[in-house]
Amino acid sequence: MKTQGGTVKRTALTLFASIAVAVAAVGGILFGYDTGVISGAILFITSEFALPPTLEEIATSSVLVGAILGAIAGGLLADRAGRRLSIIAASAAFLAGTGIVVVAAGLPVFLAGRVLIGMAIGVASFVVPLYISEIAPSALRGGMVSINQLFITLGILISYGVDYLFSSSGDWRAMFALGAVPAAVLLVGMLLLPDSPRWLASRQQTDRATAVLQKIRGTREVSGELDDIRKSIKAQKGGRWSDLLAPSVRMPLIVGLGLAVLQQLTGINTVIYYAPTIFQFAGLHSAGASIAATAGVGTVNVLATAAAVVLIDRTGRRPLLLAGIAGMAVSLAVLGAGFAFSGAVQGGSLLGLITAVSLTAYIASFAIGLGPVFWLLIAEIYPLNVRGRAMSVATVANWAANFLITLTFLTLVGILDQAGVFWLYALVSIIAWFFVLRLVPETKGLTLEEIEEHFRAGRHPRELKGVARPRD
Repeated sequence: MKTQGGTVKRTALTLFASIAVAVAAVGGILFGYDTGVISGAILFITSEFALPPTLEEIATSSVLVGAILGAIAGGLLADRAGRRLSIIAASAAFLAGTGIVVVAAGLPVFLAGRVLIGMAIGVASFVVPLYISEIAPSALRGGMVSINQLFITLGILISYGVDYLFSSSGDWRAMFALGAVPAAVLLVGMLLLPDSPRWLASRQQTDRATAVLQKIRGTREVSGELDDIRKSIKAQKGGRWSDLLAPSVRMPLIVGLGLAVLQQLTGINTVIYYAPTIFQFAGLHSAGASIAATAGVGTVNVLATAAAVVLIDRTGRRPLLLAGIAGMAVSLAVLGAGFAFSGAVQGGSLLGLITAVSLTAYIASFAIGLGPVFWLLIAEIYPLNVRGRAMSVATVANWAANFLITLTFLTLVGILDQAGVFWLYALVSIIAWFFVLRLVPETKGLTLEEIEEHFRAGRHPRELKGVARPRD
């Protein structure tokens, strides 16, 4: 199969490229683990540090503050220092923050460590998919980038298991300490890997870019792909923050920001952070039962994300988004109805069953659509000269919306009650569905340079059509 410029699109995934993707995606495990581990650890931290509710909320959300700061700084770091060094810096910050948290004797030191971990998460959350997108073959790029999202869900699930493992002893320091293992693996692995060929070419390091392309494509004939990259770089100017307002970037930026905010405002992190609380609302008052139900939701999250990895380069980005968001809207509407008519369904634990089925369907719908596709699209739709900065802006918006939704969930429950909150999230999901229908492009099978050329020509996102995946 050939690109618009006539160069062959290679679909084979070499061993070297597979290793590079797997190592970089360990950043996803760190992302998931360090955001999920607090759910169990906070029970014991609150007791040891004698935290009132307000300080407990601060201790829980401090990592999100750090993530916003990391996402702000990460764009400039990724564009100037490179994708590889940015991930290495994030790994070192993970290790340093973990060490600070583990030795913390009081809340101020603990918060400092969690903010540092959050900064590392903020950088890794978009630089890892960025790095993978720039080394993966175009026909396989969706699945390769989505492996990062799969690893995020694995990290969350692992954190639930670790929390349970140490819950009997109450050793919250051990819960955090185990996060140093994947951080060390990521640090050592990235030290042994090269930077992305596209970033190297953008820095006029042509010989190194050629050598890396040859290794990850498994052939010495990479002149066509390298020429496409060079042409793309030559057509670009600048690489400043102000370039985000250029006509060719404006629409992709709207798409990225819209998906970033809508991904969170549909309520996903109320499920990730508050699932045990939601199950207790539904009548599962036993902590053990609610935690077990939460682990079940986490398992479904992993399995559905694995399905998305397989499907995303076959069915495309838009079909998964539209189907997934529709499933989210229906699940949330049913969940809200269950709570609205709780008086009629409370008997026989019917509300608990409705809650379990609805949350499971909701998380599966998210995991196959908005979860992986958002991070993939923002790694695809921006031009090379501002790709790091543009992804940084989208990631900041995502973490800020995450912070907002996490901070307001229980307050909204007090104002609207449970049914009203879930119906509100269902309404946002409907808005998200129409946003995707009208504005989100299909990038399946296209090279990053083809996507960039489309927007540089001033065409509407919906006019971008993906191509069928060729046979290997």
